[in-house]
Amino acid sequence: MIKTVNLQKVYITEDVETTALNNVNVEITEGEFVAIMGPSGCGKSTLLNILGLLDNPSSGEYHINGEEVAKHSERERANTRKQNIGFVFQSFNLIDELTVAENVELPLLYLGIPTADRKQRVDEALEYMGIKHREKHFPQQLSGGQQQRVAVARAVISNPKIILADEPTGNLDSAHGNEVMDLLVELNKNGTTIIMVTHSSTDASFAHRIIHLFDGHVVTENIKEQSSQV
Repeated sequence: MIKTVNLQKVYITEDVETTALNNVNVEITEGEFVAIMGPSGCGKSTLLNILGLLDNPSSGEYHINGEEVAKHSERERANTRKQNIGFVFQSFNLIDELTVAENVELPLLYLGIPTADRKQRVDEALEYMGIKHREKHFPQQLSGGQQQRVAVARAVISNPKIILADEPTGNLDSAHGNEVMDLLVELNKNGTTIIMVTHSSTDASFAHRIIHLFDGHVVTENIKEQSSQV
């Protein structure tokens, strides 16, 4: 489903050239739950941004569903993102001026989904996430755990094949963090591929496989026994 070949990302300023990713080769199959771990500055977020088509690599190949997308234009990347990828961020990235329902509806507006269909899909997503009773509230009226539930609902509303999660429990206490991880596990069991960047070994334990980065390289991969069921 996802494959990178000798992926490199180099940032160049007037004085400094920094290699964030150096010949990264990863392959993720449909239905996997993969955690990406490593110290701060090792390239985790850079890799996630490239996998999410928010950035282009400096060199190398990136394939989604067999299509090489590394050199796509911004418009082409946006179209591929809309069709394939949902995002869950540590900081939730909800729009304060929109209600819960309006935040979740937003991706469907971008896709041009008719009003009646949008309403039904938003209702179903909010019910699934257990926050239907908060649909008319604004983000600042919610707890951190509730805000992340809204963010997950927004990520899955367009039925993406892939969810990219960047430290999804980083701003939550352990109880709410476990709730979010349970949601990601449930989505994965229903067929969604999950790729999660995390510093938390507890969160990583939910994944089928852990990819460890260090100084822009993949240094180890740990495959857990339950990956055999994927």
